[in-house]
Amino acid sequence: MTTPESDPPAGAARAGTPEGGPDRGEGVRRGRRIDALAVLSFVALGFWVTARLWIDPRNGVRDNRSDQAQFEWMMAHGARVVTHFAYPFTSDRMNVPDSVNLMANTSVLSVSLPMTPITLLFGPRTSFLLFLTFGMIATAVAWYFLLSRVLVGTRGPAWLGAAFCAFAPAMVSHANAHPNIVSQFVVPLIIWRTLRLAEPDRWLRNGVLLALVIVWQAFLNLEILLMTAIGLGVVVAALAIGRRDLRLRARPFLAGLGVAAAVALLLLAYPLYVQFFGPGAYQGLSRLIRGYSSDLASFVAYSRESLAGNPRTAEHLAKNPTEENSFFGWALVVLVLALAWWLRRNVVVLGLAVLGLLFAILSLGREVIFDGRETGVPSLWALLEDLPILHSVVPTRWALAITPIIGVLLAYGAERSRSLAARHPVARPQIRFATVTILTMALLPIAPTPLPATHLDPIPQFVTSGEWRPYVTGGRSVVTLPLPDTNYAEPLRWSAATRLDMPLARGYFLGPDTRHGSEEGGVALFSAPPRPTSSFFSVIRRTGAVPPITPQSRVNAVDDLRYWRAGVVILGPHRNADALRRGMTELTGIQPIFTGGVWVWDVRPLTD
Repeated sequence: MTTPESDPPAGAARAGTPEGGPDRGEGVRRGRRIDALAVLSFVALGFWVTARLWIDPRNGVRDNRSDQAQFEWMMAHGARVVTHFAYPFTSDRMNVPDSVNLMANTSVLSVSLPMTPITLLFGPRTSFLLFLTFGMIATAVAWYFLLSRVLVGTRGPAWLGAAFCAFAPAMVSHANAHPNIVSQFVVPLIIWRTLRLAEPDRWLRNGVLLALVIVWQAFLNLEILLMTAIGLGVVVAALAIGRRDLRLRARPFLAGLGVAAAVALLLLAYPLYVQFFGPGAYQGLSRLIRGYSSDLASFVAYSRESLAGNPRTAEHLAKNPTEENSFFGWALVVLVLALAWWLRRNVVVLGLAVLGLLFAILSLGREVIFDGRETGVPSLWALLEDLPILHSVVPTRWALAITPIIGVLLAYGAERSRSLAARHPVARPQIRFATVTILTMALLPIAPTPLPATHLDPIPQFVTSGEWRPYVTGGRSVVTLPLPDTNYAEPLRWSAATRLDMPLARGYFLGPDTRHGSEEGGVALFSAPPRPTSSFFSVIRRTGAVPPITPQSRVNAVDDLRYWRAGVVILGPHRNADALRRGMTELTGIQPIFTGGVWVWDVRPLTD
């Protein structure tokens, strides 16, 4: 690691000044002012990205409404764990009569539990929005202090690297309702505590502290934890090879690492058992989802959320606006390659360069795609995708791990430029001008723009007033039209607004494919396996047309309502509401009533 050159080490006095004298005191105060300005700038950037969501309380994320609804539900689940002592790792408040394995989903317990007071006081939308906004801000702050105090040692380069780590195109893309992914503030803590393992005589304490931050990240996002572990492994190996002084400290490092592994496994053993072997566990993702890879051409393209981005250009290079993980632009790619060459004598930089190349190759998936066309060239991922654990990773997410690597390289490069300017005062203006020009050319085109927003339908009064409660006594559920899935998750928002008191049939979650004869039995589906009636209403949702209704359709409807333990069927605002209402009425023979902003079918006579 480098040694700070602009700030004296803690406890050291400047030459000619008594220790603790006025010069040192002024330097400390100046450093604190810079730190405060850095944090304020991150706050401003965080609110800039999410501005449209804060300005109008009716707004939601335009490009990923389903995931926003899911995370609002998860925030409500965390509050329910605190207020009702609910079991944290599964829930029966969705997917009645079965349950949802929340350890195998994005339950974010490490955030939802401490945010319970906010969820209870201001509602799940506010807690989701705070999670999203301050997740990015906290990520930038954590990287800033790691870079300025540990890795680089100077504040200006640290600010540059931290801002990129938190607000790069991939992070802003995932800000479309993926707060668990943009909240990477634990990653710098894991790096910091890993580096501290080499301290002599403190292996036990350091190992326990590392284990605690690992557990914290495990309940935030396991995918990010896996990538962090792989990245740290490569960089630590590079340091061990290139730094003899570090190899001499291998014994306390390995001892602390053993403690961290043992404590983390002890604390995570039961939750991981539930995730992989409990009710609702699945055996990896489907081959379709595992085919979501990074287009080779996307690495030099611009994300639609970047200043120079174009939605038309980005659309055919990424599966959706939330997964633009590899959009860096030509200028930044050239700069990163130049930095890797310029700083090649730094063993950390070499390790990061190798790691970045590895992640880029893995993100290409099982076959290299270029500009939307299959090339027929197999990639490394084709050999790895069916391995345990890895079969649950979406390959394009490996490109997301390149973002912090580039952020650290930018910080190292800016620090090297600062050092050159300090050593060559005559050429200082030219060095600074060149540095600013190059960074502006590379980074201005990928500057973040505010996330696009859209008005969300208000939660119906039937839900907020509790009119549904008499219908769900005795363990019954609420069936919504259409039934919730990956394309329609509004009912999860409704349930979240009731603090999950309102139980839902089906839902939006990852669960096992239990269909008889399925080619990929046991892999994850983005909802419960389809039933005849859920498929019937999915057709209406997509097309606006009511399929032919046969006597068997009516029998299936009654069977499915009984399976879901339905007490009431409700239809809220929907563009195909007329067709949905007609379909349910003809299936059941029950005439609905309109109350509290929804159409209501009392189906208890059919299901009792």
